[in-house]
Amino acid sequence: MVKIHERKFVSCDPEKCVGCQTCEYACSFNKEEAFNPIKSRIRVVRENQVVNMAVTCRLCEDPACIAACPRDALTQSTETGIITIDKDKCNGCGWCIEACDYGAMMLHPETKTVYTCDLCKDKADGPQCVKWCPEEALTLVTSDVLAQKARISAIKKLFQEKGQP
Repeated sequence: MVKIHERKFVSCDPEKCVGCQTCEYACSFNKEEAFNPIKSRIRVVRENQVVNMAVTCRLCEDPACIAACPRDALTQSTETGIITIDKDKCNGCGWCIEACDYGAMMLHPETKTVYTCDLCKDKADGPQCVKWCPEEALTLVTSDVLAQKARISAIKKLFQEKGQP
């Protein structure tokens, strides 16, 4: 059994992301056989046309999306943390979409049921967004690794503010 803090999810380095949307196209082609970013399980978010960041499911420990679903259509694997949607139970109400802090739940434009990243569990070479990112801005990380990167970044900023290298 994989411990929660060891679950890997796709993370984006906003300093590397150029907003090219290659991740969205790779995902939509892999999952929908169409180059259509609206059907992607990862989204590029732009802030002030300067910062770009791709966002997808974080495989939360206590997912708000699951708690919000009135039809019990969402379940989470205890092994991988991947959220599975029972399309027969989902009526597209959108409560899970609203509950997700990361904007990782989306409503399929045709089926009107929700969908989210499953880390391309059907692909031996892992998430296609990570594989095809031309800037290597996407990586598979654990929450512990991400937290350590944040601490290192904060320390570097403190040193820069003090005028040290």
